[in-house]
Amino acid sequence: MFASTASMQSLLQSYFEEMQITPQPAANSNAPKPAAPASTVKITPPAPKPAAAPVKSDRENPSREHWPDEAKRLIETLTRQNRDLKAGVKILQERLAQTENLADSDVLTPTLNRRAFLREVHRAMADCRRYDQQACLVFLDLDGFKFINDTYGHAAGDQALIHVADLLLANTREGDSIGRLGGDEFAILLRHADLASAKVKAMKLEAELNIATFPHKNLFLKVGGSFGVRAFSGQKTAEAWVSEADAAMFLMKKSSR
Repeated sequence: MFASTASMQSLLQSYFEEMQITPQPAANSNAPKPAAPASTVKITPPAPKPAAAPVKSDRENPSREHWPDEAKRLIETLTRQNRDLKAGVKILQERLAQTENLADSDVLTPTLNRRAFLREVHRAMADCRRYDQQACLVFLDLDGFKFINDTYGHAAGDQALIHVADLLLANTREGDSIGRLGGDEFAILLRHADLASAKVKAMKLEAELNIATFPHKNLFLKVGGSFGVRAFSGQKTAEAWVSEADAAMFLMKKSSR
């Protein structure tokens, strides 16, 4: 009975040992062997070296406590220079305007000279063509001016011319132009005026001139005038238009004699 029990224990031990053994594949087996896992190698790049800071001079890299004062002084300097430049530009513009006014003004009377008046006539002609506007020229030749000049002297003649210019300016619109064309001849450019209204204006100016007087020493002198009117009708040049108004004035002077 004892031997039988020992034999059973031996058999059980052998059985369990056989059950724990993993069978090995045959030597001639064609099954692929499992590949060994590849080893992973982590490569760490070298850390970059810090770049060296550029070296600046004290002028290029002022200290923090000094640059605000320098900036303030710079702003004040630039502001002052800008103010001075603006003042200089304003003075130059005023001088330029004065020079232009002198270049356009008659040497004696408060009217345009011939060159400036013809320029205004040329501009009015361009507006008439472009915008289909109307305009008229009134030509004035003084009557009795030579008598005043010869009898009372050139100073009286100058006063007569200034008197006529003031009268024309006082009786025309701000947008109209008045010029002294030479000697005792004046011309008036009436913008936005048709022939009928321009003739009425010329008659009123003639009436004002015939009754107005001007003082000279202890005297009150008077000078008259003859007027001619010509409307813009496509004249080629400003000179041609003025010449037509001059011819109309001559006809009026001739008919009044």
